[in-house]
Amino acid sequence: MSELSSELKSAADELDAADGLAELRERFVLDGVVYLDGNSLGALPAHVPDRVADVVRRQWGELRIRSWEESGWWTAPERIGDRIAPLVGAAAGQIVVGDSTSVNVFKALVAAVRMAREDAPARDEILVDATTFPTDGYIAESAARMTGCALRPVAPAEVPSALGDRTAAVLLNHVDYRTGRLHDLPALTAAVHAAGAYAVWDLCHSAGALPVGLDEHGVDLAVGCTYKYLNGGPGSPAYLYVRRELQNRFDSPLPGWNSHTEPFGMRPGYEPASGARRGRVGTPDILSLLALEAALDVWDEDGVSVAAVRAKSLALSDFFLRCVGEYVPDGRVESVTPAAHAERGSQVALRCDDAGEVMKRLIERGVVGDFRAPDVLRFGFTPLYVGFADVEGAARVLAMTLAETG
Repeated sequence: MSELSSELKSAADELDAADGLAELRERFVLDGVVYLDGNSLGALPAHVPDRVADVVRRQWGELRIRSWEESGWWTAPERIGDRIAPLVGAAAGQIVVGDSTSVNVFKALVAAVRMAREDAPARDEILVDATTFPTDGYIAESAARMTGCALRPVAPAEVPSALGDRTAAVLLNHVDYRTGRLHDLPALTAAVHAAGAYAVWDLCHSAGALPVGLDEHGVDLAVGCTYKYLNGGPGSPAYLYVRRELQNRFDSPLPGWNSHTEPFGMRPGYEPASGARRGRVGTPDILSLLALEAALDVWDEDGVSVAAVRAKSLALSDFFLRCVGEYVPDGRVESVTPAAHAERGSQVALRCDDAGEVMKRLIERGVVGDFRAPDVLRFGFTPLYVGFADVEGAARVLAMTLAETG
């Protein structure tokens, strides 16, 4: 082992020894790999399989339809929403869990345009993050056609200058999925409001990794997935936040029997329920929903704070960048993730020409990140189960792999 490698390994050991979240690693099912892809799919919390088995065998197998009341199935979307709320800085009663992120983006964006049109009928433009995850762009384009709006893609930094009296709604990502850049939610939300428009935020890459402050910053509507840093499992349901002051105006483009004020009345005319329940559509996906509820136990039972998670996230990514800088030859990779903490999410993206082949070899060697075309290696840091020794080892294997492919 080289002197440099020994020094960084010792530093990693010291950081792990001082890590107040280190013991949470035992709450997850992990093998010998270094798992740095929690920004795509979080690891399995170890207690979830038994909880899901109970849902299947007892709640469904024995109680059957009685579980809608006796097992709390009917109220699960709001109950679980209230458990997510503290993780995104929201008071109870403003989040409902269900459907996919894409469906919730559609509901939120169309509802935002409808509210803007009530305020000022001439508002006929939607601004969308030009660097957004593709699906958000597709949904925004469809919502614009449906509402008769013009769609204008703009970089988040350009939003304040692009706003005008025609702007109805703005759809933004809190963290850029490719680069890990953290956008300024407070300032951008304030700018949108100053223009008389409504702000819709996609929190997929921030919820469970860093403070969001939905209530504090007056966000109108927000959506997010639960299978990344919330570890809800593949395809786990997304959530929709509707600020309390707007709930009686929230006009969903997807009204369903679950959001009816009298769902079992089976009346032909639609009358929306009050509160966050307006965001529901059809029958909840109970198995995935209750797996997510179990996964959230780690936050409650272990008293994990978002502030502590954020502090460790920044420390992990700082240490990873330090190790990459020491191990990897100059010019072989370029970080496209901002160095400033205020501009960084919980991932590091490295650009290299042969990123696809490099990631394939990394995974074969037990370092699991992911690749985004055409040339980005993504490494996501989930502080609940990633340690500093993981980070040092990943950087060392990356350097070795780059030496072989370069």
